[in-house]
Amino acid sequence: MQIVIKIIVILFCVSSGLLSHEPQSKKNTAAKNETKIMVHYMPWYQTPEVSGYWGWHWTMNHFNPESISADGRRDIASQYYPLTGPYDSQDPDILEYQVLLMKLSGIDGVIVDWYGMDNFWDYGTLNKSTNSLFSYIKKAHLKFALCYEDQTVKHMVENDYLKAENALDHGRDIMLYAQDNWFRDDAYLKLNDRPLLLTFGPQYFYESSDWDYLFSVLDMVPAFFTLENRLETAAVGGYPWPPMWASVDGVLSMLDLNKYLNAFYQKSDNWDNLVASAFPTFNDIYEQAGVGDSYGFLDPMDGFTLLNTLSKALYKNPDVLQIVTWNDYGEGTIVEPTREFGYRYLEIIQETKVELTDSVFSHTSEDLKIPKQIYDLRKENKNSMAVNRTLDSVFDLIINGDISVARFMIDSLSNTTGITDEWIHAPREIDMSNCYPNPFNAVTSFEIKIDNPAKVEITVHDILGKKVAALLNKKLASGSYQLQWSAVTETSGIYFITIKSETFQETKKVFLIK
Repeated sequence: MQIVIKIIVILFCVSSGLLSHEPQSKKNTAAKNETKIMVHYMPWYQTPEVSGYWGWHWTMNHFNPESISADGRRDIASQYYPLTGPYDSQDPDILEYQVLLMKLSGIDGVIVDWYGMDNFWDYGTLNKSTNSLFSYIKKAHLKFALCYEDQTVKHMVENDYLKAENALDHGRDIMLYAQDNWFRDDAYLKLNDRPLLLTFGPQYFYESSDWDYLFSVLDMVPAFFTLENRLETAAVGGYPWPPMWASVDGVLSMLDLNKYLNAFYQKSDNWDNLVASAFPTFNDIYEQAGVGDSYGFLDPMDGFTLLNTLSKALYKNPDVLQIVTWNDYGEGTIVEPTREFGYRYLEIIQETKVELTDSVFSHTSEDLKIPKQIYDLRKENKNSMAVNRTLDSVFDLIINGDISVARFMIDSLSNTTGITDEWIHAPREIDMSNCYPNPFNAVTSFEIKIDNPAKVEITVHDILGKKVAALLNKKLASGSYQLQWSAVTETSGIYFITIKSETFQETKKVFLIK
């Protein structure tokens, strides 16, 4: 099926002029794996559970999320529905879920839609959410960057929060804030050692001289990109966005989309750096919400639109491939899993990552389901320190690429009984040594030390979670015990030895090689 889709994409791209046979510019001769896949991220959602209220982006002063339909959907301002349901951008469980999905799908980081740090409208709240997100981005060893909305200055001036004559100095303070908090961070995405900075516009600072003034106080001038057209001389390039202004009778055709992309990438050949964009669809809710006319509809075509825009972007071998967007539910440009599309878009991004890294990337579509399992376990056991401590370990395992052990721990956690929160505060009564030898051919040994008498169960499971051996299930006195597992009847592979008592549980991974 995937091969068929790719053949269709290639034939369509050739027939519509999507692919060019002209030589690529010098900047496009770099190794393909230098391209960073970044998702454009919106940090602007609030729920009563976390923030105490339903935020505007879920309601748009029209929808009522407290109203729940028969199929369990809340009434939200979106054509699509997140698998988790509507969420809060400061919920640590949702941030963990999102960065794990990014990691497992091959996404390198986020470009956050940023409104500055002022306590005007909801800008201060969005800035707080941005900081919360970045903390999880760093935990997941991902990258982050900013897309600054300079329209914020326009709104502040129009509403007498800021005087027009002070706007440039205010903009400079914003850049200093970004530098002091993020630009110097190792996790901040750099191009040629310069921090990547996008603006959605410009919509207030229209002149290059304005941006030169804003950047004049920085240690390093950002690698600055403006929307669609390069603002010379301040910007090093532009970046594309769904051209909904080209819609006819409310629909953006694939032909008009390709014309727009062709024109954008043709002019980008004169730039030293390129931020390309790919997107799955556009299906806004603005007309239904009564906040304005719809911008139009871009048909997802069962994933073809994302494949098409990815193909065009990757042909130019960009420095950054921006996925538009992770979670703009108001405009419907979402690759985050939803009830309507499931994990389809992230699976396409996984395939893209494999092509970019020459198959080094090894996560599968089945792996994408793990973050939702973790998220559900967090919510179901929010008062259990024991469960959440275990899930913290699962997070670390996934980030370090140890998916098989993470799966086993999740399965064990789901089926475990008798383990209470008290064990977190209790002294460590059992120690289990590492297994030796490991890898092993037939027999591996380990030692356990028990401080106080306890009933101890030791089992062995294979990578699918099937129990293959029961090594011990009895009450032991204090002391040291030497144990071994003879695996002469088992096949080569990964196995897990788990020791459990009423107040303790630990798992060791072993490799059987015959």
